Amino acid sequence: MRHNINYRLYERVRKRGYQPAHVAEVGVWHPDTSNLYQYIQDGVRTTLVEPDPRAVQLIREQFGGKSNVTLHDVAICDFNGEVDLFKRESSTFVSLLKSSPTVVNDDFDIQKGERFRAKARLFSDIDDGTIDLLTVDTEGSEWFVIKHMRSRPTVVSIETHGGMYVNPYLEELLGWMRENNYLLWYKEKSDSVFVLRDTIAVSFLDRARLLLSEVAIGFRSKKKRLKKAIRELYR
Repeated sequence: MRHNINYRLYERVRKRGYQPAHVAEVGVWHPDTSNLYQYIQDGVRTTLVEPDPRAVQLIREQFGGKSNVTLHDVAICDFNGEVDLFKRESSTFVSLLKSSPTVVNDDFDIQKGERFRAKARLFSDIDDGTIDLLTVDTEGSEWFVIKHMRSRPTVVSIETHGGMYVNPYLEELLGWMRENNYLLWYKEKSDSVFVLRDTIAVSFLDRARLLLSEVAIGFRSKKKRLKKAIRELYR
C-alpha cells in the first residue's frame, strides 16, 4: 500500500534527526495515501497540489479544517493556462507527456480513458522558496515541477521508474540534481529520493542498500518486459 511506503520516507527523515518546517506534495491523489500524511498530522506547514476534482474533494473533506494545509487544485505544467489530463484509477497524467507509468506498464489506451480539463500552473507561482521537503508523483511530468522550483529542499522524492517505465525526463532530472548539489539517498519501487549535499549524510550502508535496490528494480523491469513479450507472442 502506497501509504506504508511513504511513511518510510517520514521515518527515514525523522531518524536522521531532520525536521522540515515546510513540506510540499505535487500529485496527492487520495489523502490517506499522501506522502505527507504524518507531517500533516504533526502540524507541519504543508502545501498540496492535486488537479483531480474527486481527489480534491476528498482532500478538502479530510484536511480542510487544518490551518497548516494549503491546497492548490491545479496541474503543474511548463506554462500557465489549461491542460487536458487522462485518468486511470489512481493514475492521473497530463496529455502532453511522451509516456506515463500506466501507458507503459498497463497498455492504457488514452483514446478510451477518462479525460478532464484543469488549470495549468507553473510551480514557481506556488513555491515561495521555503519548501524543506518535496515529494512529486505526477506520472511523468515531475520535471515541470523541478524545472520551475524556487526552493532548494533538503529532501526531494520523485517518481522516476517502475516496472518497464522510465521517467521521460530522467536525464533532465538527474542533470538538475547534479548541478544543484543533490545526492541520491535511496530508491523505492517507483521513487528516487535525493538529499542536498552536506545536510543529510549518505552513509556507506545507504550506498550498499541503494545498489541492492537498483539490482532489484532492474530485475523487476526485465521480468515485466519478458511477461509482456510472452503475452504478445501468444496473442
